[in-house]
Amino acid sequence: MRSESVVQIRGLVKRYGSKTAVNGLDLEVPRGSVTAVLGPNGAGKTTTVETCEGYRRADAGTVRVLGLDPVTDAAKLRPRIGVMLQSGGVYSGARAEEMLRHTAKLHAHPLDVDALIERLGLGNCGRTTYRRLSGGQQQRLALAMAVVGRPELVFLDEPTAGLDPQARRSTWELVRELRQDGVSTVLTTHFMDEAEELADDVAIIDAGKVIAQGSPEQLCRGGAENTLRFTGRPGLDVGSLLKALPDGTEAVELTPGAYRITGQVDPQLLATVTSWCAQHGVMPDGISVERHTLEDVFLELTGKELRS
Repeated sequence: MRSESVVQIRGLVKRYGSKTAVNGLDLEVPRGSVTAVLGPNGAGKTTTVETCEGYRRADAGTVRVLGLDPVTDAAKLRPRIGVMLQSGGVYSGARAEEMLRHTAKLHAHPLDVDALIERLGLGNCGRTTYRRLSGGQQQRLALAMAVVGRPELVFLDEPTAGLDPQARRSTWELVRELRQDGVSTVLTTHFMDEAEELADDVAIIDAGKVIAQGSPEQLCRGGAENTLRFTGRPGLDVGSLLKALPDGTEAVELTPGAYRITGQVDPQLLATVTSWCAQHGVMPDGISVERHTLEDVFLELTGKELRS
């Protein structure tokens, strides 16, 4: 196990009765990174994260968080991590600001509470009880409580669910600032653009195992094929073009004069297409390359949409 990893999981197994939720999962989270954990509902990602947080006990395998066992070393670990739950963890009758200030006092070197309140737009609801907050306000309060203690590692469960675009962007900036300060983040989200925007590393979980892991760029580059499109005169000899392209590439005329090439689109393929066009007196217009997104890769690997 690498010493620079803040989360180290080997062969994790967790069962609920006859159902195996996590089935021999391996995962490492690099120090100082933002790692997004993605998976369809029922894939085992929530159970995995809750085991790291100490809320679940593994049936088999090993889990180490900051080098500690989340269950047996809970007293040592809790002051060093922050946990943002999707729901719960707050007294329903407590006012938002008093709950945040109470949480700050539990830590030796908390963040400036007033600055955090302003940053997350909680100033206008500070005296409102938790149960009367909107869903988005509850999310922002939960995020504030997770980070106010300056944790070494923070677990964020759906941190922008229910937020308006402005609050969502503010949350993204806060996560980036945490990374700049050396804080490691484990992020679960149903928003693919959020994972692409924030994550240094992405782990895709399905059927209780990690089926792919890497940076968003690595996963998109190594996953589904890309597409090149261009327009030209109708009725080009697509068969002749196809012979010039690498094996496994497809070329079709979708509508008169609109062509699509699907395959591993790289500089060499683009050069081949433009060379073929030059040889055949074709002036291609609107050449564009459509690179597959993280969502494309996710669907290819799991066959399922990522739903909240």
